[in-house]
Amino acid sequence: MNTILRWYALYTRPRWEKKVSDLLGGKQIENYCPMQKIERNWSDRKKIILEPLFKSYVLVRLAPKAHIPVLQTDGVIGFVTFQGKPAVIRDEEIDIVKQFLRDYEHIQVERIDVNINDAVTIINGPLEQQTGQVMEVNNRSVKVMLPSLGFALVAIDKNNLSKGSQ
Repeated sequence: MNTILRWYALYTRPRWEKKVSDLLGGKQIENYCPMQKIERNWSDRKKIILEPLFKSYVLVRLAPKAHIPVLQTDGVIGFVTFQGKPAVIRDEEIDIVKQFLRDYEHIQVERIDVNINDAVTIINGPLEQQTGQVMEVNNRSVKVMLPSLGFALVAIDKNNLSKGSQ
């Protein structure tokens, strides 16, 4: 029997994302803790560090009934839930996060309430021909919705959008 694996989001203790990811990896549990490069300035130097993209979240890929070992991992608070059940994250949304991290250096993550506005098609860039919903457009920044997580990734250049789906 071939078990279907699905992505879920875990809440972690604050600043435990990397530790939880390492502990899950030690248990042979597939996980993804998206990291971005951040430049930190100290009085005597600048340094590039890796920081989790989503604070207090780690993504795990497992069978629907394989939650117990995950919940028994130090630093894990619980699953992100929707209607009382662990919320499933679509593979496409994980791919979008990975694509953003490959193609953009300065990403901001903002917590959002999922509201649907205009339908758009991305006409240029790493997500070309993808359709989606615009959350907000300010000057040059564009928010791309990840509804399963309740987050938006903010990228630059609204000129890469065409109103309406094609």
